[in-house]
Amino acid sequence: MNDFSISLYSLLIQYFIDKETVQKVKSGTLLFQEKDKVDYIYLLLSGSISLGRVHVKGKEFILKIINEEEILMEYQLFSPAPKYHFYAKAMSDCELFMIKREQFEAFILQEKARLSILTAWLSTRYLKAQMRCQDLIINGKKGGLYSILIRLCNSYGVRTNEGILIDMPLTHQELANLTYGTREVIQRMLKELRENEVISYDRNKFTIKNLGYLRKEVDCQNCPYEICGLN
Repeated sequence: MNDFSISLYSLLIQYFIDKETVQKVKSGTLLFQEKDKVDYIYLLLSGSISLGRVHVKGKEFILKIINEEEILMEYQLFSPAPKYHFYAKAMSDCELFMIKREQFEAFILQEKARLSILTAWLSTRYLKAQMRCQDLIINGKKGGLYSILIRLCNSYGVRTNEGILIDMPLTHQELANLTYGTREVIQRMLKELRENEVISYDRNKFTIKNLGYLRKEVDCQNCPYEICGLN
């Protein structure tokens, strides 16, 4: 393998497509929970999956959302007995491949180029996490919400005559879980954005009517889409 530009997802699909059976998962299904043993790597073919944690007081936080053509692999690689530090739940009906962890690790170690592709994938994920933490620390709750809306545009945005439709149903509670805030606080900030005609909300879907306003408020650095997303 000499093509370092190929994505890790494409590499895994090419190798395992004839070796694995497509698994169908219903919306609301838990793939695994915190402290579960890591048995599989998941290649998401269609649908959306949320990764999150539940605080000791019962508050739920969504760490990220992955959609089709993404990999669910968040653990300490090549550890003797890795365990998950979060849960994974289907947000919609999904189709996916489940690759045994040992098979994945053996596949990666077979070629130096595969290790390079994996390293590039992990580096991008690290940078994404770092940028999200930066947004929350520097800009506070309001800036955190604006940042999440920008990332949702990049991951799920569809251009319409009204603006950028975030083509993914989200309740106010789910948005609060993404921003680590409460539903009441998020609702107040969303109301302000609607009154200022920055966003609209219909049938659990947001439309961003003034993306420039959100970017200005958080001092957006215009990161590429592969960095500024929710996956």
